[in-house]
Amino acid sequence: QVQLMESGGGSVQAGGSLRLSCVASRYTSCIGWLRQTPGQKREGIAYIYTRDESTWYADSVKGRFTITYRSSTNTLYLDMNSLKPEDTGTYYCAADGSASLPYCSLARLLHTDYLGQGTQVTVAS
Repeated sequence: QVQLMESGGGSVQAGGSLRLSCVASRYTSCIGWLRQTPGQKREGIAYIYTRDESTWYADSVKGRFTITYRSSTNTLYLDMNSLKPEDTGTYYCAADGSASLPYCSLARLLHTDYLGQGTQVTVAS
């Protein structure tokens, strides 16, 4: 079991910045952020393989968002800069339950049972 607790969402103007945080109840080797908007499927935003800190980003956020993980506190961050109205949505922290995966993947996170409660991000134009 992994419990995840997000924080840091809010409302900003386009061009602004936000930092999302997610505290995990224990270490996990594959953790990331998903986003969902009304009527749409959940989509991958970014993930990190914590064993070597390799990362993946959706094309739509590359160069604007940065994902990091602090292993001492099992805390995941998403720094979001140059926000656009299309970044609006509910952001979920997602984690695989394993601490020893050989790799991380978006498929693992999209199908995981371990999701946070979600935090709303609204970007006004």
